[in-house]
Amino acid sequence: MARSHDPSDGVLRIDCDDCAMQGTECCGDCLVTFICSREPGEAVVVDVAEARAIRMLSEAGLLPASRHVRRTG
Repeated sequence: MARSHDPSDGVLRIDCDDCAMQGTECCGDCLVTFICSREPGEAVVVDVAEARAIRMLSEAGLLPASRHVRRTG
């Protein structure tokens, strides 16, 4: 599971436009899609406490794991 995390600001940012999985079948089961009914192009910003809660729920099998993989190059 790959996440976009900038340790300098302590915030986990998930933006579909940065995800290598965008437009694939993974989108239908994506954590971001599961949690939020966001408008296309809007990033979801998760603070450290929320990221921990999401990770704990995912590890407990209550949420699907994040499939976000930051695009490179």
